[in-house]
Amino acid sequence: MNPDGKIGIGVAGLGLAGALMVAAISRHPRVALVAAVECNALLREKFSADLGLTAFAELAQMCQDPAVDVVYVATPHQLHREHVLTAVRHGKSVIVEKPMALTLKDCEAMTAAAAEAGVTLVVGHSHSYDPAVAEISRRVAAGELGRLAMISMWNFNDFLYRPRRPEELNTASGGGIIFNQLPHQVDTARLIAGSPVRSVRAHAAVLDPARPTEGCCTTFMAFENGAAASMVYSGYDHFDSDEFHFWIGESGQPKTAAHASSRRSLRQSTADTAEAEVRAKRYGYGSQFWKAIQSTHRPHQPHFGVLIATCEKADARPSADGVLLYTHDGVQEVALPAGQSVPGYGDVLDEMVAAFQGQAPAVHDGRWGRDTLAVCLAILQSAREGREILLSVD
Repeated sequence: MNPDGKIGIGVAGLGLAGALMVAAISRHPRVALVAAVECNALLREKFSADLGLTAFAELAQMCQDPAVDVVYVATPHQLHREHVLTAVRHGKSVIVEKPMALTLKDCEAMTAAAAEAGVTLVVGHSHSYDPAVAEISRRVAAGELGRLAMISMWNFNDFLYRPRRPEELNTASGGGIIFNQLPHQVDTARLIAGSPVRSVRAHAAVLDPARPTEGCCTTFMAFENGAAASMVYSGYDHFDSDEFHFWIGESGQPKTAAHASSRRSLRQSTADTAEAEVRAKRYGYGSQFWKAIQSTHRPHQPHFGVLIATCEKADARPSADGVLLYTHDGVQEVALPAGQSVPGYGDVLDEMVAAFQGQAPAVHDGRWGRDTLAVCLAILQSAREGREILLSVD
């Protein structure tokens, strides 16, 4: 704990996720950014020059800093187990980005190590932390909307044509939408349903040989309590489902239609530059994207495509700034406060702070992250084998 009573956080990885978390930490009243770890020397130099904080090249070095209470692991998926275990061995609590790991065995090892060390393990960020999702989940759990029947989610975007590292296009290394994007939908559906998943049936496709990993998927997910979720995702940069969400982007920023622009930009930007390098410059710490997120201008609420929860008494869906309730009497909007940090990411920090200080157990703990991965692995298996996969996770 820092002298001012704030929890000290060290960020491992200054790419897209890490850069977003740096922005969230800087605007959160109960945590303090104290250090970072990054293998890219340019990003390390930018971080240190801007903030006057140390950026290490190795995680073990940062974990020796007594000012670091919590390590945020935003490194490539295949390194999550190694980096979480390193932090835990040094007595640090951990927030690890989704997916928690690439195998259930790794998830279980990470959870067991954190429990043995007596530290907190939180899995996030996923869009289940979004304020609108939390509000819908609360109303469903309280019975305000009656029995939940189904959850419908659609997201069409440019995911596959944003600059990628090589492993991000290799499913076996955790690439593609199954590991990177579907955890958002799975987490959201699980939180709202409040019930173990009974089975999944999925179809996925690889539509571009130059991006040889699953880029679209449709899934039917059944819960033990009788509710069901249908989840559709496509990252091929054709249709953009933000057209159905008031032309507001995933992070809450206003946007205009720009169909296929990411495909064109990728071709141009990688003509003479490695794709991984383009990715670091475009989305990493200090990029224009990061500067936009850092802005103090209040964005709209974040979202992950179209979401509708259908219940006995109402349908509920996120709006630009809250939740829309379609009831027997018409439509009403429940406005949600902007909060003191970056929406969604700030809520990850809230959950860690509460658990770290013993105020409330983490919802998105190691067991939660493991069970979400179990669903994603079942989706992949179902799509490849063409059959329903039975499982029971909670």
